[in-house]
Amino acid sequence: MKDQGIIKSFNCAIEGFIYALKTQRNMRIHFLIAVLAILLGIYFNFSRMELLILCAAISFVFVTEMINTAVELTMDLVVEDKYHFLAHKIKDITAGSVLITSINAIIVGYLLFARRLPFSIERGLLKVRQSSWHITFICLISVLAVAVMAKVIFHKGTPLRGGMPSGHSAIAFSMWMVISLISNNGLIIVLSFIMAFLIARSRLAQGVHNLWEIFAGGIMGTLATLLIFQMLR
Repeated sequence: MKDQGIIKSFNCAIEGFIYALKTQRNMRIHFLIAVLAILLGIYFNFSRMELLILCAAISFVFVTEMINTAVELTMDLVVEDKYHFLAHKIKDITAGSVLITSINAIIVGYLLFARRLPFSIERGLLKVRQSSWHITFICLISVLAVAVMAKVIFHKGTPLRGGMPSGHSAIAFSMWMVISLISNNGLIIVLSFIMAFLIARSRLAQGVHNLWEIFAGGIMGTLATLLIFQMLR
């Protein structure tokens, strides 16, 4: 019951983020800029500390934007269609917090990216291709994003449990494919495949997914990872 409660809490949190993303234009703009900034950070081969600083700045913007959205909805619920001076000022204050964190993110982005311009596209791609952990990170994030988006499209299950396809199966077989592509040890490759198979089988045994959802997740994770490696290596 405790695990179920934790999963439900995570699902509610993800659904809240998706709701803000769907309904708030500014949130969608922030999201697109954030994705672009992270991809550029990987492209420029940022250090772990630089990526951490960049992600922190992006997270602050997301958090304040979501708080601003929640406050606006609350004020609209309380005052309904009537104008209230204090409600208006509360909205202005929360909007101001978004402005401050956005300015901070711009400054952080400028300091991180400015010294890397102008840049060579060929040289940047070579750095990414030579860094296996960057490619692995891109694969796992891409597979997870595609799995969640597929569940939203098919309207089955929740972002972290059930539905089409199986996210656990997709991630497990994505990890197996990554290991297969970067490792020369046959035993490790076989053991990682067995691990991925057992993870997928456990989702089927628990009744969370049917066989088709498990199979679709495994195929999606494998092919997406293979495609990304072929593009970047």
